[in-house]
Amino acid sequence: MGSTVAAALLLFLAAVPAVFAATFKVGDISGWTSNLDYTVWLTGKTFRVGDTLEFVYGLSHSVSVVDKAGYDNCDSSGATQNFADGDTKIDLTTVGTMHFLCPTFGHCKNGMKLAVPVLAAAPSPSTPSSPPSTPSTPSSPPSTPSTPSSPPSPPSPPSPSLPPSSLPPSASPPTNGTPDSETLTPPPAPLPPSLSPNAASKGVMSYGIIGVTMILMYAVMT
Repeated sequence: MGSTVAAALLLFLAAVPAVFAATFKVGDISGWTSNLDYTVWLTGKTFRVGDTLEFVYGLSHSVSVVDKAGYDNCDSSGATQNFADGDTKIDLTTVGTMHFLCPTFGHCKNGMKLAVPVLAAAPSPSTPSSPPSTPSTPSSPPSTPSTPSSPPSPPSPPSPSLPPSSLPPSASPPTNGTPDSETLTPPPAPLPPSLSPNAASKGVMSYGIIGVTMILMYAVMT
C-alpha cells in the first residue's frame, strides 16, 4: 500500500512541470531565420524551467548552443550542442540565460542569435489536504413546547356574601303621629301596692308594746 502511494506521488510530481510547462516557437510564424530581431520577439515573454523552445528552420540554417562569449562574438567553435534537423526542440532545464545562434557564416551577424533568460518553475498551487468540514446537522430537531395535559381550571366565581343577620326593626314612632298597635312598647309591670297608713301605725304600736314588755320583765328579774 505504501509503495503504491509513493509511486503515485512521484508520477504526480513528474507530471506537474508538464502540466504548467509551455512551448515557445522561436520567431513565431517567421521561425528561425536571418534578418529578424529576436530581442523584439523576446519582449513580454517569460521563460521558466520546464518550458521548451522550438526552432523551425530551413536547410540553410542550424542551431548551436553556446556560452555568452560565443553569443557576443558570434563564435560557435565552443558550442555545447549543434542541431540541423529543421525542427529542433530544446528543453529549458536550468535557471539562467541560455544562448543560441546560427553557425552559418554571416547569419549571426545578421541577428540570427537568441539569449533566453530562464526563471525557476512556477510553484504548483497547493491542494487542500481535506475538504472543509460541512456543518454538522443537529441530531434531533428542537423539541416542540409540550402541550398541557389538561386545560387550566377556570377561576371560581366569587361566593355571594351572606346578607347581614336580620335584626328586628327597632320601634320608632310613625311619621304621621298616629299610634300603631303593633309597634307600641308594652307597659311596665305593676309595682306591689304599698302598705296603707293604718297598717303602718298598727305595726309601730305592736313593736312598742313588745319593747315595753321586755323592759318590765328585765326590771322584775333584777
